[in-house]
Amino acid sequence: MGINFSRALTIKYGPNVKNYLKADKAVISVGRVMTCVLGMVVLREREIRQFSKTPFYRVIGNFNLGGQNAEAEWRAVEGSEYADSPLLYKENGFLKEESANALIEKIKSDPDTAGGSKGHIIKTEKKTEKKNPPLLFNLAELQNTCSRFFKISPDDTLKIAQELYEKKLTTYPRTDARVLSTAVSKVISQNIKGLTNYPVCADIASDVLKGDAWKNIAKTRYVNDKQITDHYAIIPTGQGFQNLASLSPVAAKVYETIVRRFLAIFYPPAVWKKVALQIGMGKEKVETFFTSFKVLEDEGFQKVMKYSFFKDKDKDKTNASEKGKNENADDPENDKKNDSEEEFVCGPEFLKVLETLKKGAEVECTGLGIKEGETSPPKRYNSGSLILAMENAGQLIEDEEMRAMIKGSGIGTSATRAGILEKLFRIDYLSLNKKTQIITPTLKGEMVFDVVRYSIGSMLNPKLTASWEMGLSGVADGSISKEEYSKKLNDFVTRYTEKVKVLSNGPQLRKCFDYASAYYKKGKSQS
Repeated sequence: MGINFSRALTIKYGPNVKNYLKADKAVISVGRVMTCVLGMVVLREREIRQFSKTPFYRVIGNFNLGGQNAEAEWRAVEGSEYADSPLLYKENGFLKEESANALIEKIKSDPDTAGGSKGHIIKTEKKTEKKNPPLLFNLAELQNTCSRFFKISPDDTLKIAQELYEKKLTTYPRTDARVLSTAVSKVISQNIKGLTNYPVCADIASDVLKGDAWKNIAKTRYVNDKQITDHYAIIPTGQGFQNLASLSPVAAKVYETIVRRFLAIFYPPAVWKKVALQIGMGKEKVETFFTSFKVLEDEGFQKVMKYSFFKDKDKDKTNASEKGKNENADDPENDKKNDSEEEFVCGPEFLKVLETLKKGAEVECTGLGIKEGETSPPKRYNSGSLILAMENAGQLIEDEEMRAMIKGSGIGTSATRAGILEKLFRIDYLSLNKKTQIITPTLKGEMVFDVVRYSIGSMLNPKLTASWEMGLSGVADGSISKEEYSKKLNDFVTRYTEKVKVLSNGPQLRKCFDYASAYYKKGKSQS
């Protein structure tokens, strides 16, 4: 498919692209996976360009809770004078600062608030939250983590993972699975015992062997034969330590990252105790402020995730106003958290005080203020997040059956994704900032995107990959003959090649080229 469409599009549009770029030549290189990835990056970049920031204003109350100052955020919940008001930005802010000021004045003028200095507890909620150790590494997850931790490309991560494999330190790297097989789980103690000879994590490995978790690992979510196609997750072998000295500093860090992720699955969940409060101000038209506090009750697996190459960021936080989402900042799962609500880390003594607060209890409000914020555009892909986006590309498909066809595999494979990105960099369709690992399109890449968009647009959609994967599955299970599949593929290529021949959209493409070019002249698309 790719070679045929590359020829057709190069013959048809190569001169247009060459002349516009004032280049010696221009080849329009497309492929079922490569072009889809290019589309993902270009569409994200254009989303960012078209994004218009919206300012909003949140009202924050400061309350004296057990002798400590604590912030609470106002929300326009049921009972508020502003519930469903057009003045709102979502339920926790206003579109205009004067509206936020009006709320503060309204609260202060309510006699039941004593000039804005008195509130009362509407509701308290106590709960325990557990966080399980993350699943093991497959190649995509390792590439994403290494991009974030070490600012290295997916291709460099794959080379390191291959080196670790060849030096007998880790298992086969080109895998999509994040779990172990039942067979491997039965002999997993050998891997753990071997790691007692790895100085960085020897104490942890010894600790694991003293417990029983490794004996029952087959009954956990970390072992699932159904989620494995060819190879299980990337784990340390517990061997090859004679080769540690020959590793580069970055490779040694990658190895430690794999070891800690592996050992973590034999530890219990991290346990947080939480107290959420709703504080009301006023009686007839109550305005409600929300706040939430938590304390780490049991470190669990998180004590394993303290990498030697990071400075300690987990110092005790006892100030009630410290945001909880900053804790364990090196946790690779952290960027998946929901940041819609602020949580504050506190000390155990303060949490005990909060647990004694009862509904109706009076609390002192020491001040009401406004915090200005603004909406943020989507983030650009970095090399790791783009690999994960490729792995999870099925989420972009609306058709349930087609989505299921590439669920768990996405577009490309664990063995080819890094190479696809490297090719897009090499042919100057995408640009990689090596310092930040941020990926942006080039002008040439955007021009090729527009050429494909107005000729064979389906190549930009993961649905195309899914449809051909469905066909291949049909050939495998016998519901479709290979002759029928080949005919459909040939017909598809022929139909769109003939379409390209008769297209007359040069002026339209010129407008697209000019639109994109304006951003590069101004340097707007730099990462």
